[in-house]
Amino acid sequence: MELLVRASSLLIGLLLPLLFSVDVVSAAQKFGINYGQIANNLPDPTQVAGLLQSLNVNKVKLYDADPKVLTAFANTGVEFIIAIGNENLQSMAGNPGAARQWVSQHVQPFIPATRITCITVGNEVFSGNDTGMMASLLPAMKAIYAAVGDLGLGGQVTVSSAHSVNVLATSFPPSSGAFREDLAQYIQPLLDFHGQTNSPFLINAYPFFAYKASPGSVSLPYVLFEPNPGVRDQNTNLTYDKMLYAQIDAVYAAMKAMGHTDIGVRISETGWPSKGDEDEAGATVENAAAYNGNLMQRIAMNQGTPLKPDVPIDVFVFALFNEDMKPGPTSERNYGLFYPNGSPVYAINTGAGGTSGRTGPFDPYSAQTMFSSASRLAVRTASLTLYC
Repeated sequence: MELLVRASSLLIGLLLPLLFSVDVVSAAQKFGINYGQIANNLPDPTQVAGLLQSLNVNKVKLYDADPKVLTAFANTGVEFIIAIGNENLQSMAGNPGAARQWVSQHVQPFIPATRITCITVGNEVFSGNDTGMMASLLPAMKAIYAAVGDLGLGGQVTVSSAHSVNVLATSFPPSSGAFREDLAQYIQPLLDFHGQTNSPFLINAYPFFAYKASPGSVSLPYVLFEPNPGVRDQNTNLTYDKMLYAQIDAVYAAMKAMGHTDIGVRISETGWPSKGDEDEAGATVENAAAYNGNLMQRIAMNQGTPLKPDVPIDVFVFALFNEDMKPGPTSERNYGLFYPNGSPVYAINTGAGGTSGRTGPFDPYSAQTMFSSASRLAVRTASLTLYC
């Protein structure tokens, strides 16, 4: 049985590169992936490490600090963003010792073998109604930042937090971007912290949600990075033909309105589901392939936004795997580029040779079919052996 499983893993590893164009290499150092684990059928982290290395993906964002994952990626050169959950914010905000203990337990033992470069403290804290948690966010970030420095890791690890794009009260035109007034008391000092520590402002942005909410009025090409006339920002005369870029520049404008032009914006999550419920317009395999494929092409091209054309977009795609235990609508369980068995949900063109993720320099459908068939054969073979 062990021999068969090993052979199956080898076969999958040999076929994986067929799924992506060779131009994916040009996107290395820029393209990141969110590695969520709300599932009961995911592969072992050592297999995931091999998968990502075969695809030249060398930036990973976690939603925790799973030691099994961090150990599996030792000496791979992959950069990691690790996370502290919302449930820990209030205890860390009032107890610097707890923050130091967390860093000494979840960060220090893995460096330098595993390249941990950022710690996110909380996720979308301002999306809820817990004002106590909101008030605890910055003190917790400061406590973690101090612990990182005290343990001699300040030159290697930054501290940030990921926010929903809904922290904006206004996002269009991008030049009028503004944070919600009810959040100003929290965001102003948070921006001051980012400016002082030279850390990025992280945004989770999903054009899919805008299309899902108003498919009759939101242009599908506009949200999928496909050709369209765009919309002009009359304040700047800049034309936007990509919603994600408009959202990024709206964040820059909102920060400028609070006195900060010294903070970078990173997209900590963006993606498109391949499947959804009947009322989830646009959640299809074709649209998911187009969104992620076209986005990856732009990453490979070092493309910037209209406001900052010389600053390449910095993006973490959501997500690596479909996660079968995520609550909510069907779409929540279908953002993955891969199924848990390692086969692709769809094939995408990551090179800069075209305008659509639906085509590429190879036949993606035959490659996908071959890979999926091999995966099914491997799984069936292993299952039969186990049964016998």
